[in-house]
Amino acid sequence: MRNKYNFELNDLRSLLTIINVICVVGFGVSICWIVIVIGLVGIVKDLTIDRKLNGLLMHTANVLMNVYLLVSMNK
Repeated sequence: MRNKYNFELNDLRSLLTIINVICVVGFGVSICWIVIVIGLVGIVKDLTIDRKLNGLLMHTANVLMNVYLLVSMNK
């Protein structure tokens, strides 16, 4: 018998990460500012509420990637 799928918030975060990559490729780095703000809110939530390392690492990686893209494209 199969178990019913349990949706988690990190599933949504993973989907948003894929959408982020598509948006950066399609629209350029102007979308990065939105992702940085969302990522910083996620980091705060990971540190205060969720207290899970995987979410913290994922948000930190997204923020760092988008900051890198902004810096490298604005040189």
